[in-house]
Amino acid sequence: MSAVSAQSEPETAADVAALARRALAHWGIDEGEPELLKFRENAVFRIRLPDGQPAAMRIHRLGYHTDAALRSELQWMGFLQSAGIATPSAVATPAGDLFVLVSANASMQSRQVDCLSWLEGRAVGARGVPLDFTPEEARQVFTAIGRTIARMHNVTSTWEPPAGFARHAWNFDGFFGANPNWGRFETSPFLDGARRELVFQARQKAVQALSAHERSARNFGIIHADLVRENVLVHEGAIRIIDFDDCGHGWHMYDLAVALYQNREEAIYPLIETALLDGYRQERELTAQDIAALPLFSALRAFAFLGWVQSRVEGDITGEVGLRMSAIAADVVIAYLRGE
Repeated sequence: MSAVSAQSEPETAADVAALARRALAHWGIDEGEPELLKFRENAVFRIRLPDGQPAAMRIHRLGYHTDAALRSELQWMGFLQSAGIATPSAVATPAGDLFVLVSANASMQSRQVDCLSWLEGRAVGARGVPLDFTPEEARQVFTAIGRTIARMHNVTSTWEPPAGFARHAWNFDGFFGANPNWGRFETSPFLDGARRELVFQARQKAVQALSAHERSARNFGIIHADLVRENVLVHEGAIRIIDFDDCGHGWHMYDLAVALYQNREEAIYPLIETALLDGYRQERELTAQDIAALPLFSALRAFAFLGWVQSRVEGDITGEVGLRMSAIAADVVIAYLRGE
């Protein structure tokens, strides 16, 4: 059982803001109020460091990552930045710590808190909001995203992680094991009888396909695993990647499938998909087998979303939003079943 639902976890914006204020002292900050930017899974605040520079402070959700896993996330981000990929970097405390443990009182479990360098940029988009790019702008942006993803995969394939590196895996068990990374979709309350039956048929197809799918250094490594619109910034024509909270070991095609997932309803989706894949090919090979597997990895993202939604409804999201997101995910899974 994950500790995410432990009663000691703060549940309000005021609770996490109190934690952020307590954490400021660890970075030598004695004035200023943290500005809450996001309160979904992690709580993210904009703060000012003692030198006046902005930074992002994250109050991590309880129980999602071990200390070793969080340290590993920050180490990979640091490596990517050193290799020329635009990502945030960890802002260590004056004591040299990459993160600290903070609690609001003696009865509350400590929460991991870290600070990341601030990256300027405009998010590619937001969940559920149509893109506002012209077709040519979309082609340029998604070509650049594809190239950036490929460069991440390229540089990481030559990286030797430090001793103690530990991240979860977006492998077979990460989707279909006893304890999937984002929860079990089978218990979703948002699937009616007819749709549930089709989703379970699709699960059987996906299990067979993933069990037989190639896994090698060529197509499997450390991936971001959550390249949604909000996590990809555009700044002066360049791509910047944020929010590595879900990074781990997985198939490279999953990164591409996730980057496409929110765009499936766009009228220019074929252009977006072509641009993303063409951009990737400019930096790294994609085989015919890789392309053929894209519907499978899109379905895997949808299965993961079905698990994520049902475990967070009425917490991070409302029941209405959960129903809408689950319907979209189920439709993706059913399209995979039908070979569409």
